[in-house]
Amino acid sequence: MDDTPKLTARQQQILELVRSAIENTGSPPTRAEIAAELGFRSANAAEEHLQALARKGVIELLGGTSRGIRLRADTLQGINRSRINRSSDMPQQFTLPGLAQLSLPLVGRVAAGSPILAQEHVEQNYSVEASLFSKKPDYLLRVRGMSMKDIGIMDGDLLAVQKASEAKNGQVVVARIGDEVTVKRFMRRKQGIELLAENPDFEPIVVEEGDQSFAIEGLAVGLIRTQPFS
Repeated sequence: MDDTPKLTARQQQILELVRSAIENTGSPPTRAEIAAELGFRSANAAEEHLQALARKGVIELLGGTSRGIRLRADTLQGINRSRINRSSDMPQQFTLPGLAQLSLPLVGRVAAGSPILAQEHVEQNYSVEASLFSKKPDYLLRVRGMSMKDIGIMDGDLLAVQKASEAKNGQVVVARIGDEVTVKRFMRRKQGIELLAENPDFEPIVVEEGDQSFAIEGLAVGLIRTQPFS
């Protein structure tokens, strides 16, 4: 018996919007952003559609955060195939593509001043399905602290990172500032660069133009949760 979820055209549209936001910025949209994009009168309408998607098992909702939307692994596996087979207004059914495997180094605590992928930082190698990620990652970074908790990035999670030296505004990046490596949202302002936390307990980090101690190490392209949702 086929028990894969069947989605309405509107549910498929919202799922695609969530996927696109994660791919382009590294984090899901807020309810208000979904409502504005799709012309809903209020964020409550977006919430109702998200709850329906959660009941169908294609997303997970993390309570208490404005961006607490997580695509399930089997949803990510089916998105590319469902997009190819899409017909305009018919309910969609996900199918599983071939499961290509990636071998990714897991980076733990990074020593001051040394390359992030230096051998002494690699705790082990993980074999993971390529379809779990929006773009191909180069390594996994173990998250330290709760500065990004409001978009569901928690202490101990494994962040999938694609190596990059530049970023667009709004993207979640791995950045080096002096001897520290941090995960933050990137924003370029007239006066310089701000690295924004997704936790009101943390102040923005301001980087002046030309600061030689600052460098972007990579872009967030996915997340592997190490602890179950509470």
